[in-house]
Amino acid sequence: MIPAPEVAGLALAEAARLGAADETVVLVMDRSTASLRWAGNTMTTNGETIGRETAVVSIVRRGDTAHVGSVTSSEVDPRAITDLVAASARAANAAPEARDAAPALTGAGLPEDWEDAVAVTGCDVFSDLATSLARGFRASDRLYGFARHELTTTFLATSTGVRLRYTQPTGTVEINAKRGDASAWVGVSTPDFVGVPTDSMLDELDVRLGWAERTVELPAGRYETLMPPSTVADMMIYLNWTMDGRGAQEGRTALSAPGGTRVGERLTDLGLTLYSDPAAPGLGCAPFVSAATSSERVSVFDNGLDIGRVDWIRDGVINALAYPRAAAAEFGTPVAVPADNLLMTGGTAGLDDMIARTERGLLLTTLWYIREVDPTVLLLTGLTRDGVYLIEDGAVTGAVNNFRFNESPLDLLRRATEAGVSEVNLPREWGDWATRAAMPSLRIPDFHMSSVSQAQ
Repeated sequence: MIPAPEVAGLALAEAARLGAADETVVLVMDRSTASLRWAGNTMTTNGETIGRETAVVSIVRRGDTAHVGSVTSSEVDPRAITDLVAASARAANAAPEARDAAPALTGAGLPEDWEDAVAVTGCDVFSDLATSLARGFRASDRLYGFARHELTTTFLATSTGVRLRYTQPTGTVEINAKRGDASAWVGVSTPDFVGVPTDSMLDELDVRLGWAERTVELPAGRYETLMPPSTVADMMIYLNWTMDGRGAQEGRTALSAPGGTRVGERLTDLGLTLYSDPAAPGLGCAPFVSAATSSERVSVFDNGLDIGRVDWIRDGVINALAYPRAAAAEFGTPVAVPADNLLMTGGTAGLDDMIARTERGLLLTTLWYIREVDPTVLLLTGLTRDGVYLIEDGAVTGAVNNFRFNESPLDLLRRATEAGVSEVNLPREWGDWATRAAMPSLRIPDFHMSSVSQAQ
């Protein structure tokens, strides 16, 4: 592959030669990935891949209207650039008016690292993890799992002078352990695989499988439930995905209100703040917009726009919704663009302390197969998996059957009576797309287990 900056330069030069678009945005994403998989206490596969994705966004302006065409390719042959640029320009000239049109952003000069070599990863990053897993393989529990490390370097170049570059590290480890019919899951996210707590993860699995030596059948109903950080992350991430301003303004989401939105409404007295921040320690992500296509949360016209911290919920009150520049101008609100992470503040109690203060309830360790039921109230349904445990008199006394649940993250925040310490975690359901999260545990006095599930 020729260097990514050269791809960007060739694409912009070809766009200028064609003259079929008024502005051109080029995004080149170089991705290096390493993976490791194990099953039945044996390493099964490992591999390394290198790939590239190039997107060309063409913008055609006709008076007060703008029209966008975007074409993405994984082809690495430089000869494909000409066709890619031409296809993008054709799409823009044939496209309807873009609702999110905004003035072009300009830039000045190259970042210092623009021409630097792209960082790559490899299977050696799993060295410490593999050593710890090997010790776990010698025990009697059956271990299954997957580890992945990815370095994605994004180059953003526009015909108006913007030049930006960012390397995003992403790493995850998921371990599933089985003992008899019992199963338990733990997972962590890590940017660099330094200090992955594999031994403590295996210890936690051992404890949970020990809890499952006693099983209790419970009916559907509402139970006091402790939600650890991973389960809270799965629900809050879905909430944040729906916090777009336009949808709320137009009465299409659970954040809509008569004549406007629910911004300013108090959700919880716990004083929780839900926010995204590119500079969050250990959860850093790109500080600028890089979008190959528009959505109600981001716009191709905003490519290169700085992203800062946004408090979506501040001290328990809905504080902001996502507005690209065009939507912000239309509705008279501040521009708010989500970063690729999500954090929530919490309290001071650890999960063990919250368990010790529970007379009778459930410990809900992971969620699975979450789907939307009613967007007007953001009602979600899903399944429990790999461990729901009974708490009696301050101690976990056994495992219970799985359930289907029906809950809204907005309503969970309204009904939560306690928040624990906020911890970096890996969401179980959304971990393939959203790995950078920090959430507290939550105590829900009446979590709705709507039916018993036979899934194991």
